[in-house]
Amino acid sequence: QLQASGGGLVQAGGSLRLSCAASGRTFSRYVMGWFRQAPEKEREFVAAIFRSGGTTRYADSVKGRFTISRDNAKNTVYLQMNSLKPEDTAVYYCAADASIIMSTMAVGNEYSYWGQGTLVTVSS
Repeated sequence: QLQASGGGLVQAGGSLRLSCAASGRTFSRYVMGWFRQAPEKEREFVAAIFRSGGTTRYADSVKGRFTISRDNAKNTVYLQMNSLKPEDTAVYYCAADASIIMSTMAVGNEYSYWGQGTLVTVSS
C-alpha cells in the first residue's frame, strides 16, 4: 500500500516536498516512480528512482527543479519540487513495481502499485 502526502497550494517559484510511504518489508526491492495528471490531460511521468537509489530519471519538464530520493529504512520515497510553475499543477501519484528495468522506469503501465494521489496547485 502506498500513501502519498505533502501536496498543497503554493505560489509560483515556491517549493513543496511530496512523500510516499509504503507498507511492507521489501520496499528496497521496488522501483519507485512519481507521475502526475493535470485536469483534462493524460497522466505523465515525472521522476523515478531505482531500488538502491543510485539511478534516477526525470521528465524533461522537471529536470533541474525536482529531485527524487528514497529512504529504504523508512520505506519512503520523496519528491522535492522547487521553482514550481503553474503548469506543475496536477494530482501527483506515487507508484511502485518490483520488476521494472531501467529502460521502462518512465512507463506508467509498467507499475503495479499506485498511491491515492496528492494535489499540488501552483498559483501564478
